[in-house]
Amino acid sequence: MNSQLIPKLLVSDADAAITFYTQALGAEVSLRVAEDAVVQHAELTLGSVVFALAQSVEEWGWADPGSAGGSPVLLVLTVADPDATAQRMAQLGAEVVIPVDNRPYGKRQGRVKDPFGHLWVLSGELR
Repeated sequence: MNSQLIPKLLVSDADAAITFYTQALGAEVSLRVAEDAVVQHAELTLGSVVFALAQSVEEWGWADPGSAGGSPVLLVLTVADPDATAQRMAQLGAEVVIPVDNRPYGKRQGRVKDPFGHLWVLSGELR
């Protein structure tokens, strides 16, 4: 059996997050499970990448970055055009934390905080 790691992002508004990630990153929803208007699990695909998300629910111990005091994780996403991806994310409500630029370690990268508090390192080839 092959191992697979699927990060599951806890968010304050799962349906808004699904909309954001589909519009900003071009992700596609492959699965959405909800009960009593609470999205318990949604899987999104972005090329060969799969990630999941769920609504934060305090009584379950599921805390989103806003209620947990910030995100302790950096999600590194390699894309064809990190500049355009960062710009599109910002237009849809994300905050550019570190602008995309050529880095001395051979990558073109920047950091974006999405509207749900998750930190994305957008990475690509040097220009």
